[in-house]
Amino acid sequence: MPRSSVTWRQAASAVRPMLASLSAPPLQSKTLVYEPKYDGIRAIVDIEPHAKGPVVRLWSRLGNEKTKQFPSIVHALEKFGAILKGPLVLDGEVVALDARGRPAGFQRLQSRIHLSDARDVERLDHAQPVALIAFDLLRDGSEDLRGLPLTDRRLRLEALLEGQTTDVLRLSEQVKGDARDLYARAKQEGWEGLIAKDASSPYHTGRRTPAWMKLKVVHEQEFVIGGWTEPRQTRQYFGALLLGVYERPAATRSSKAPTNPLLTYVGHTGTGFDQAELQKVSKLLKAQATKSSPFSAPIKTNEPAHWVKPELVAQVRFTEWTDDNKLRHPVYLGLRDDKKASDVVREEVRQTGARDTALGARVRLKPEATDSAQAAVRLKRDATAPGHARRSDKHTTQDRDPFAATQHVVEQLNALQDARKDGAIELPDGSRLSVTNLAKVFWPEAKLTKGDLLRYYATVSPFMLPVVADRPLVMKRFPNGIHQPAFYQQRSRLEKPPAGVRIEQLAPGLDPISEADARRFIGGSLITLLYMTQMAAISQDPWFSRVQSPLEADYVALDLDPGDDTPFARVLDVARWVRDELASLKVPAVPKTSGSSGLHVYIPLPPGTSYESGMLFCQIVATVVASRHPKVATVERMVKRRARGTVYVDFLQNILGKTLATAYSARASEFAGVSTPLAWNELDEAIDPRDFTIRSAPARFRETGDLWKRLRESKPANLEAVFRKYAK
Repeated sequence: MPRSSVTWRQAASAVRPMLASLSAPPLQSKTLVYEPKYDGIRAIVDIEPHAKGPVVRLWSRLGNEKTKQFPSIVHALEKFGAILKGPLVLDGEVVALDARGRPAGFQRLQSRIHLSDARDVERLDHAQPVALIAFDLLRDGSEDLRGLPLTDRRLRLEALLEGQTTDVLRLSEQVKGDARDLYARAKQEGWEGLIAKDASSPYHTGRRTPAWMKLKVVHEQEFVIGGWTEPRQTRQYFGALLLGVYERPAATRSSKAPTNPLLTYVGHTGTGFDQAELQKVSKLLKAQATKSSPFSAPIKTNEPAHWVKPELVAQVRFTEWTDDNKLRHPVYLGLRDDKKASDVVREEVRQTGARDTALGARVRLKPEATDSAQAAVRLKRDATAPGHARRSDKHTTQDRDPFAATQHVVEQLNALQDARKDGAIELPDGSRLSVTNLAKVFWPEAKLTKGDLLRYYATVSPFMLPVVADRPLVMKRFPNGIHQPAFYQQRSRLEKPPAGVRIEQLAPGLDPISEADARRFIGGSLITLLYMTQMAAISQDPWFSRVQSPLEADYVALDLDPGDDTPFARVLDVARWVRDELASLKVPAVPKTSGSSGLHVYIPLPPGTSYESGMLFCQIVATVVASRHPKVATVERMVKRRARGTVYVDFLQNILGKTLATAYSARASEFAGVSTPLAWNELDEAIDPRDFTIRSAPARFRETGDLWKRLRESKPANLEAVFRKYAK
């Protein structure tokens, strides 16, 4: 279907991209190809060769020109266009890049959407690298390719870009027939989702069609802003945005007569903003202010509401739709100018046909797969009601994932770090915490940041918080990462933490640092945990006693500390000997890695046990093990007196005020280790503590459950019986 250059030049800006429907496509199908769903700005790219150099233009999905806003992409396309013999029209996605050059979230792009000043654009272009990922070819020279099958268009696109791709100009990743590995990567790396495309489909300009199907991993879509609420406490500008989608009135859905869609309220979001974004959005809201609500029905808000003309569109990430059709845990990502408010509707999952559904039903997904991905699996289980989840599924997310309750916190931290912003996050109890410098590198070798540490603790907090509940905490702060000077902070005097952070003053004479005014952080709440992490405290180091009874140890620990040249296999040997000795005494115990090079064995104590009694018990066990295995185990305190290759069985940690990094704690080891609870039979295998990091440990904890709760639930050691035995 050839067209003249003039016709194409006039039409390129009017070309509307082909759109995908939200579906539950199978992850295996001979008729489909699969690509990542890139979370950026859709772009139709027009490249026209010219004697003075190629002319490049970028158009949004609404036909708005975006050429001046992405100069680095235009420059890359101009270099590519210099080798072309004829004009091209491409379809692709403009994406922001993270520090490793990988496609990042839309939020990193939203700050430049409304920029017009060339200097501001140039500055942001350097500060936030971007790329164009091309995935379709609509015109090649004089040929209109839109009527060809996708596979033919793709082959021609690959031939054109062969040897021409760069960091800025890229070709989309694509797999044929089997997307299971791609889907697993999407979940692991936090992609928005996948696009499944019918390999034989033509390009349907401006149409949303089932030939292209979105499979969402993270729920995210656009919503119309209908108003805002007053801010609370120290918050400025506004508290939350009131969000809606357009729907046709239920009574007329079956009618062919045109009806005016109604704006239906779906919830509010007050998270995902920093101070600059609050100010910018507030200015736009006030310019659209109106006296009446644009929503189709009255709504209730926690704070006084103000209304706006429903013209602004926000991109929002959320965890799921509730049963009453509201957003759960919505996080603001940014404003969009490439979609009309009147086009914003709820994105429904459309089930595929029976043949494809059967294929999808055989795919085994991980338990934490999103609802849209599980739809095909549910169809096979409930064939009498295709496409309808059963009511018994209502609470399965929490049951499947012990960390589901804090996923919303992780999403907010993701959004802030993706946007390279400081901001406030909302915790499940409604409290708020300001976080800063999320991109600061704490572990250079592992390339992990302060944001990674906050996300780790937010994720595992359901297991961590019972471990530190009511216990005074000692902080070792690493404000500039693990290789820079750190300092201990025993007390809390000068900080002014947010409400909910627990700080208590111990009674005079009970604090080992002998200061009557000593005030300490007390563990047990998520806001305390994350506030200390925000202050760059990498590990969680609680007392062995609780603030209610500071002189009574709830447990004791043996710290198995290898020398510099001692392999971890010898640490495991000593741990097994400790296990055998404790078993002979009928004393329960729980082991864990230290998060560095050692291993800890904890023993629960009876109520009312003094620190002195607990330490005496540990001294007896340590001495017995060292005396029976003198070539490997030692209780020699001075390092220079220990034999090479030995493991120090340290019982001196059991003193009031001394601490060890607790179970589930991150550590300042080079590999970002985590102190990981173990089952005793795991000590009979080849364990490498480097396998347990803040990246990998949460997946293990989901699988094993809370192994450390055995310490709280086990019958305590009978110390009197032990003392009587050894007294003989």
